[in-house]
Amino acid sequence: MCEESAMPKTILIAAFEGWNDASQAATNVVRHLVSRYESQEVRHIDNEGFYDYQVARPMICSVQGRKRIIWPQTTFYDIAVSPMLHLLAQIAPEPNYRWEEYCRQTLRVAEDYDVSDVITLGSMFDECPHTRPLPLDISKSGCECESDREYNGPVGIPNILDAFAAEAGFPTTSIWVSVPHYYANTECMQGTLELLRALSLIIEYPLIEGDLTRKAMQWRSDADGLVSDMHAGDYLARLEHDYDLDARAKRIASNGMPACEELLREAESLLRNGV
Repeated sequence: MCEESAMPKTILIAAFEGWNDASQAATNVVRHLVSRYESQEVRHIDNEGFYDYQVARPMICSVQGRKRIIWPQTTFYDIAVSPMLHLLAQIAPEPNYRWEEYCRQTLRVAEDYDVSDVITLGSMFDECPHTRPLPLDISKSGCECESDREYNGPVGIPNILDAFAAEAGFPTTSIWVSVPHYYANTECMQGTLELLRALSLIIEYPLIEGDLTRKAMQWRSDADGLVSDMHAGDYLARLEHDYDLDARAKRIASNGMPACEELLREAESLLRNGV
């Protein structure tokens, strides 16, 4: 076996706190991986010039009786998933300024570690039911997902980094999960689990789920209680109906155009019955 083929493969994964991280579903993927594998901090990006401290505020904490200021910063972890696969995991608050320079610095780190691929993670609030699999959107270099083709509007740093990385010649993948907007004030462990499983498929390696499955079940149970307390059963039923109808439409469309007539008849029947 030649020396080159024996070198471990390194993939950059990036997740950013803030607007791109609904219910912390994306950044918790990085935190989970750091806690489950042999990991070490390897690089940082200097925070000066990238953050508005009235938005991304510094934190103060006590360490061994002495107060310490923790500034918002970008951290890179080397995560040894296997002897032949490492993840260079980037986690940071979304920067407020100089996004182009920030992305250039990120890609310089990627080049230093001979990264082969760049994967960005994100989560967004949406009208989706917690009782169904959370919607995932996955886009690869030169292959847009349906939501990419339909979306027009503001984007966050994961989208910009993805574009810069593709322009620099890196194969890129963007993975986003939608989480219920009505359950916004808690960490969405189901979203984290969905992202982790999608990441496993993209990198073609089964990542350790650990206690995420249990935490996701607890999240769904807590969401059931919230809906009950809010007397929002009718609203949840509408979301489930819309989700199921959309899922069926996609299945029928994938089987060819003639099958769309069946969907049209079903939709007309639902409208006539006032559903």
